[in-house]
Amino acid sequence: MLDFLNSNTLSRLGEGLFITLEISFFSTLITSFGGLMLGVLMRLGGAYLRAFLRLGLEFVRVMPLLVWLFVVYFGFSRWFGWDLSSVGATIVVFSIWGSFEMMDLVRASLQSIPRHQYESAAALGLNPLQSYVFIIIPQALRRLTPMSMNLLTRIIKSTTFAYLIGAVELVKVGQQIIEFHNQNDLAPFVIYGLIFMMYFFICYPISLCASRLEKRWG
Repeated sequence: MLDFLNSNTLSRLGEGLFITLEISFFSTLITSFGGLMLGVLMRLGGAYLRAFLRLGLEFVRVMPLLVWLFVVYFGFSRWFGWDLSSVGATIVVFSIWGSFEMMDLVRASLQSIPRHQYESAAALGLNPLQSYVFIIIPQALRRLTPMSMNLLTRIIKSTTFAYLIGAVELVKVGQQIIEFHNQNDLAPFVIYGLIFMMYFFICYPISLCASRLEKRWG
């Protein structure tokens, strides 16, 4: 009954998991740096820059991720002649989406710092840059970390969309295994169950850590 559950199946699922983690890692890395810079610009920039970034945030939120993936992978690749793989396109889309989402979290974290902290930094003789580096940002990071970890779990779970543009990630590999063993009625239940457990063991520790940090630093 479970003859399909062999070393070859587990090896293929591991390869799919590696692609999922690759997309998640690079998207998160770019999101962290990009979102931090955009968030600071959103907080310190002029009215026109803030309006432009706000427009970008709303545009990213309104457009479904799946549409973004199709536009970047099928559209931009042909329009601009880019040799963009499905994994590369997914990383680009998730990095843009994640950076703008992180930007809003950074902005909210910086805005939540009481005004007297800025005044105290100025009273100590610190210039605006020193105030942010030594006083404001360290406090804002405590508030930002739990929220950014929740964003990380959203990025990891959203990698399932990548199979729709041909990325052979975890869900796509699972579908291929199920189609190969289509005569076995237990295959979908077992394979998708394994995929569920993999996502759970990746995302649950992150969510648990974010919850504990939020309580501790709240």
